[in-house]
Amino acid sequence: MTKATKSAKKALKPEKAKIASASQMNKNTLLTPETLPTPVMAGRDFLSNLDMSAAELRAVMDTAHSMKRGKWRGVKPLSGLSLALVFEKSSLRTRTTFDVGMYQLGGHAITLSNTEIGLGTRERVSDVARNLERWVDGVMGRVYLQQTLHELADHAAIPVINGLSDMLHPAQLLADYQTIEEEFGTDLRGRRVVYIGDGNNLANSHIHMGILTGSDVTVVTPVGYEPNAGVLMDAVQQGTRITLTHDLAAIEGADVLYTDVWISMGMEAEADIRRRAFQGYQVTPRMLDTLAPDGIFLHCLPAHYGEETVPEATEHPKSRVFDQAENRLHAQKALLYHLMGDMKPRW
Repeated sequence: MTKATKSAKKALKPEKAKIASASQMNKNTLLTPETLPTPVMAGRDFLSNLDMSAAELRAVMDTAHSMKRGKWRGVKPLSGLSLALVFEKSSLRTRTTFDVGMYQLGGHAITLSNTEIGLGTRERVSDVARNLERWVDGVMGRVYLQQTLHELADHAAIPVINGLSDMLHPAQLLADYQTIEEEFGTDLRGRRVVYIGDGNNLANSHIHMGILTGSDVTVVTPVGYEPNAGVLMDAVQQGTRITLTHDLAAIEGADVLYTDVWISMGMEAEADIRRRAFQGYQVTPRMLDTLAPDGIFLHCLPAHYGEETVPEATEHPKSRVFDQAENRLHAQKALLYHLMGDMKPRW
């Protein structure tokens, strides 16, 4: 289906006058409805980081940074709009940040669990899409299969956002790269980003972000747990070099070290096999000491302490794990604006 394109009183004392002046200056830097940037992905889907160009990514990242600095305070560009949050998998960060994000932008979010919907069981995915498009202005899905998101997108003439699938986790990577840019600036060409652990949806999305940003991505996995071959082909086709290795020495000198759980939701039956396979791949403070002097550690959370990392790593001076979690809110608000910012309420 074709998408619908898609005044303060004068203070008596000099000290107070100075404060009032600074406050007024800050007000003058705030965005207004007339000075908001143009949404660069209006009406489109966001199922993969490669659904945006490098220039569009830059626009979203710039918006995320300005939102975090408070420049959007007081504007409600999504007033009157609604977002359906569809969850096959449980969530803390995804649910909270998309819900709060819509509220802060003036919109509304409704959370729908799979118990209520039954994607593909109680009701066809295509029928769910055709219903939701008549009531809401966008859909965020945190699902098991990437194909479910494609089916929702194919049958709904409103933006569909990947909040996580078995293949990709693109919204998470926006927050991750916002965090990286806060440390190293916006030009990340040649910055060494090393992902260690399971070659899962996070590893796949890191490869896509390497394509878009020019960062030097290395994926360190045990044998047999490499990233998806199709995602690696995306890098080949774009002429982007991605390093795959099983050698932990690749971590040394990295600017960013990133890990994720070894046992994702739905893989519980493989838990013992995976724990044995990933022995030695646990991120510890000693491992963090081998990073570049200004290197940082990231983890998308939740952490399975005692497996892929330990509390001493997420609490380490090089850890930016909780800044990263905060940035889910700012990055996803930026994404929502650029997808839905030109929509008008239908009622």
